[in-house]
Amino acid sequence: MEDLTRWLTTTEAATLTGYAQAHIRILARKGRIEARKIGRDWLVNRDSLLAYKRRMDNLGPQKHNPWKEEEPQGEK
Repeated sequence: MEDLTRWLTTTEAATLTGYAQAHIRILARKGRIEARKIGRDWLVNRDSLLAYKRRMDNLGPQKHNPWKEEEPQGEK
């Protein structure tokens, strides 16, 4: 049986990260974070979300630079 404490609703994910729920759904749809759609709701993997937030925080303003190097495929 899978550990359900690893999964968050978009509301919980937004509270944890400060991101808007809509932004979290976009990240999930684009595959930037690990997530599962159940019916019309998304469940977000907590570790994946926090890893994404750390990467964005580390990039700082560079995350908006269109010429920055892309993430390696395995780093999502």
